[in-house]
Amino acid sequence: MIFAAGLGSRLRPLTNHVPKALVKINGKTLLEHAIGYLQHYAIYDVIVNIHHFAPVMERTIIENKGFGSRITISDEREEVLETGGGLKKAAHFFAGEQDFVVINVDVLTNLHLSDMITAHRRSGALGTLAVMNRPSSRHLLFNPQMQLCGWINNGTGERRIARPDTQVAPFAFSGIQVLSTDVLRQIPFNGKFSLIDLYLHLAATQNIIGFNHTGDLFLDVGKPESIEKAEELFLEARRRG
Repeated sequence: MIFAAGLGSRLRPLTNHVPKALVKINGKTLLEHAIGYLQHYAIYDVIVNIHHFAPVMERTIIENKGFGSRITISDEREEVLETGGGLKKAAHFFAGEQDFVVINVDVLTNLHLSDMITAHRRSGALGTLAVMNRPSSRHLLFNPQMQLCGWINNGTGERRIARPDTQVAPFAFSGIQVLSTDVLRQIPFNGKFSLIDLYLHLAATQNIIGFNHTGDLFLDVGKPESIEKAEELFLEARRRG
């Protein structure tokens, strides 16, 4: 599933007339980049949630024939539901699956997704979150076994502890996760809610783990100035092969 329903407020004025998912990097929309990334790992069945400029998103997907993938739209045009609510609304699309990948549309990375999926399946975890050792306004807290233990807001000092542990390390979430479909049957929240809230709730009794991909290329394309940076980074990466 690609989360593409956000308003893209931080990308204004670029998102005054198009949804964030259709902002272009090197001539390709963020949506096409995300679809292509998943295709690289043989993932061609994709759910895309929509809200902001929903008709434009629908038309783009149809006119481009899903950019080569089989796209199913999860329609949130009446109300954007945030990441957790968006996943819950789309839960029925995953019937019959064992696990699935979720990615934010504004994330660009060269994380080796096959390695992350393998690690998830070997661990038997309910959820596996891609994380990095990098600066961030908020960090997830993991114990030495990379089990999720809590969350911290580095600006306010607010902490939320889900699994008490005397030794934890902070990691920044990369907006990519591999989830067992069992997680869909354990969502206690309704309406709008964040997946981070869900993970912290589940971590008290379930195994939510981190997949450390520190050193990989990564960029959260959240602000207009990050567009130019993304183009430079990925052009350089392409030159290096």
